[in-house]
Amino acid sequence: MELSIAFQTDKPLTAYSALAAQVEADGFDAVTVYNDMLYQPAWLPLLEMARATTRIRLGVAAVNPFTCHPINIAGNIALIDELSGGRAYLGMARGAWLDFVGVQPRQPVAALAEALRCVRHLLRRDPAPLAGDFFPLAGGDALRWPISRSDIPFLLGSWGEQAIRACIDQVAEVKIGGSANPDVIPHFRRMIDAAARRVGRTGADIGIVVGAVCVVDEDGAAARALARREVALYLPVVAGLDPTVTVEPELLARLRAAAAQYDYTAAAALVSDDLLRRFAFAGDPGAVADQAAQLFAAGAARVEFGTPHGLTPARGLHLLGKGVLPRVRDAWGKGR
Repeated sequence: MELSIAFQTDKPLTAYSALAAQVEADGFDAVTVYNDMLYQPAWLPLLEMARATTRIRLGVAAVNPFTCHPINIAGNIALIDELSGGRAYLGMARGAWLDFVGVQPRQPVAALAEALRCVRHLLRRDPAPLAGDFFPLAGGDALRWPISRSDIPFLLGSWGEQAIRACIDQVAEVKIGGSANPDVIPHFRRMIDAAARRVGRTGADIGIVVGAVCVVDEDGAAARALARREVALYLPVVAGLDPTVTVEPELLARLRAAAAQYDYTAAAALVSDDLLRRFAFAGDPGAVADQAAQLFAAGAARVEFGTPHGLTPARGLHLLGKGVLPRVRDAWGKGR
């Protein structure tokens, strides 16, 4: 059982060290840094976090190979792993909002799988050629500095069975982003186990990570109100991906229309309590801890609390460390 905190890269570069140090001091197991389009690239914030910590795992979730070539991905994650003393992990995904920069990948699933293999080949400093349709390496040379660890764990961010099957031989974790729904975990467990068997792996070796928007506050109603605004903008996408949730097409259409206009108020009003609980962590510390405990009971290996964390980021982070994490640990210990 691991608990992690995820940060958006919209802060002064000097802020990341203190945030990571706080997360580590509170007892969390990992820190994730997003790599979303139009925000700061994750690499420098992660380096700042590596300098400020000694124990927690550090990773990006996720980078896509279409705006950052595998050779740059390999180099950046190798440096973070070196500075952190072997605590880095690499999350990769197909990516979103690529059309904003005119990127339209052909065969994105196949390209993603090939990118993972290319990054691993580079981390091994293997001078052999690497054949490929998207990211081939001519061979005859390799990364020109010592790499601390060639077996850095990889994470795949995906809801899709095709991507999971294509990448299963390379990854240690699969992240279901934008979900807090325990009902979906058995579905993905079966999918991952079946894909792993096809390549001679044991599915139990591949952990399921669940992460979503999180808003925690002693005023649970206020926390849920803010979470509705946050979740409404991605709910039209993820609700259609969750096979255990049925959302009326008319409701989805209205959510999409409101999201397209950035009408947070109208979108939030369409999100029921049940939908909110399935796609966000929201409420007082006890309620959020209960959500996390249910996810672990359903089979999650890691639960990740995403931004904005609280009515104010600082207050939310404080409550996650002092109010939510101890409750989850206590509940898990009693239930084992």
